[in-house]
Amino acid sequence: MARLDVNRSAEMEVYVAVVEQGGFSAAARALSLTPSAVSKLISRLESRLNVRLINRSTRQFRLTPEGREFYERSASILASIEDAERAAASAVEAVGRIRLNTSSVYLAHRLNPLLPQFLARFPGVTLDIAQTDTVVDLMADHTDIAVRTGPLKSSSLIARKLGETRLTVAASPAYLERHGTPLHPNELSRHNLLRFGYSRSVRDWPFREGDTEIAVTPSGRVQVNDGEGMRQLALAGLGIVRMGSFVVADDIRAGRLVPLLEEFNPGDREEFYAVYVGQKGPLPSRIRALLDFLAEHGRVE
Repeated sequence: MARLDVNRSAEMEVYVAVVEQGGFSAAARALSLTPSAVSKLISRLESRLNVRLINRSTRQFRLTPEGREFYERSASILASIEDAERAAASAVEAVGRIRLNTSSVYLAHRLNPLLPQFLARFPGVTLDIAQTDTVVDLMADHTDIAVRTGPLKSSSLIARKLGETRLTVAASPAYLERHGTPLHPNELSRHNLLRFGYSRSVRDWPFREGDTEIAVTPSGRVQVNDGEGMRQLALAGLGIVRMGSFVVADDIRAGRLVPLLEEFNPGDREEFYAVYVGQKGPLPSRIRALLDFLAEHGRVE
């Protein structure tokens, strides 16, 4: 049975402050405590848990693997406690900071126009948005929600599908005027195919001619690790891209890009998910609010 004289949440609060402030003295200032009081509390916590959480010396401060795990869980627990207290004491549905990691194309073509509506609906929420097309470790990056494409690789993650998009091959009129228009996938080897600078689950460009499948490996002179940057390169006439239709649809309608090889398009699709770390019990209201909002308004079709 747990001892009632152990204030676990207070211990967690001090420990999280030490980690986030980068030391005992800084944490003591943030918490209006003395450095010796903070040091004694951390030592008492380590003794109670029978594990070393922090390797420390006069010049070095480093978390042990157990310390990193305890920090992640403590920060999550404290956030849930704060959310529960504020929800109980206030009519505000969602309060607090959300760290969102999203791809550049989803941010540019879906999320940006929606942000004013979300922030107006939930005035107690603040957003910390990290934009990257590479897959991040949600726990290590302190990410609450990530928008990703493709299948999940970790069983600890839970996903809500945000729809899917057909993939389209396209190029600018200026590029096609200089280099000609490919009429068959085999002709793509003579063109500059813009490619991503990070590993993807499907690297080749697939095509279909009747019952025959054709795979083209993009090997152009330019690669980029950002989907929106790739779109801009295509608009500038640097090469041919293969991207989600929701990204290039407006450009095609406006004549800024021209769809290519549609008769060979196999119709494959790229799925989008809002991903978060699985946990027991109800989600914090701020996290649930953004997940519900994305599922309702941020779908990719």
